[in-house]
Amino acid sequence: MGFFSKDISTMDDLFVHTLRDIYYAENQIVKALPKMIEKATDMQLRQGFETHLGETKTHISRLEQVFEMHGVQAKQVRCPAIDGIIEETDEITGDIDDKQVLDAALIAAAQAVEHYEMTRYGTLVAWAKQLGRSDCAAVLQQNLDEEEATDKKLTQIAEAGGVNSLAAAE
Repeated sequence: MGFFSKDISTMDDLFVHTLRDIYYAENQIVKALPKMIEKATDMQLRQGFETHLGETKTHISRLEQVFEMHGVQAKQVRCPAIDGIIEETDEITGDIDDKQVLDAALIAAAQAVEHYEMTRYGTLVAWAKQLGRSDCAAVLQQNLDEEEATDKKLTQIAEAGGVNSLAAAE
């Protein structure tokens, strides 16, 4: 039996557990982004992180809306995956003196976060539809669309080879 199996016996249980997982993750990201904003040396990158901080707060509000729509309490379940990504980001960016390398590391860390969020939201959208909750799926899809757009911008920056191309990516 798995670690969570005592709490999860139905698709609805799994859906709610995963909602609580991403709710925790989004709240941790809100705490981590100000540190990333502070570390970013490129003004465009910093502004991109500030924009994403606002989007993340909106994602939290939408998740609370989904909890309410689904008739369950909005609460968090610890997510070791996002904790690990954030911890790794702190460790890696704490040792970099070169500003361009630091900004590149921050971009990579942000992209790791985006990919995690995209997997969760993609799964939640599919499960909401399976559960007959197209209303919840539509709200979750908004978060997924924004995460995918952010990831695409980060990919464009990485492919361009530097953060100075952020303005062109937006």
